[in-house]
Amino acid sequence: MIAVTKIGGHQAIVQVGEILEVDKIDAKVGASVHFETLLVSDTDGGHFQIGTPLLAGVTVEAKIIEHARTGKIRVFKMKPRKRYRRDHGHRQDYTVIEIIKIGEHATAAPKKVLEKKKAAKPIEKKPVKKAPAKKTVAKVAVKKPIAKKTKKA
Repeated sequence: MIAVTKIGGHQAIVQVGEILEVDKIDAKVGASVHFETLLVSDTDGGHFQIGTPLLAGVTVEAKIIEHARTGKIRVFKMKPRKRYRRDHGHRQDYTVIEIIKIGEHATAAPKKVLEKKKAAKPIEKKPVKKAPAKKTVAKVAVKKPIAKKTKKA
C-alpha cells in the first residue's frame, strides 16, 4: 500500500517498511507518531482514495529510530579589497523514521461536522438625502476697450 502523507510541512510518498529522513520531530526514540494522509493507493494503483484535503480517520503510523544532524555546511562571505570576511557553519537536525502501518487509526475520533450558521438578516438600506446642488455663476471676463492713440499734427 502506498500513501501520500504530510510530514513536517512536506509531502512524502511512503510504503510500509520504508525508512525516511525527515525534519526533526520532537519525540523520544522508539515512540510512534501518526501523520495525516492525503491519498492512499494500492501498490498496483488499482484502488485509491483521495482526500479533500485529508482522508478522515486514515493515518500513517511511524516509529522513530534515531535523531541525528547532517554534515556541516560552510557559508563564507567575502568582499575583495575591503577586508570583509565572514565564515559561518550550519548543521540541520533530522529524524530517521520507519513506516509501520498505513490505514485506519484506532484512536482517531471522527471529525465533528460543523453546523451551518443561520443566514444573517440583510441590512435595510435607508434612502440617503442628497444636499441640493449649489448654483455656480460663471465669471465672465469683461474686456476694457483699448484707448486709441491719435497722432498730433
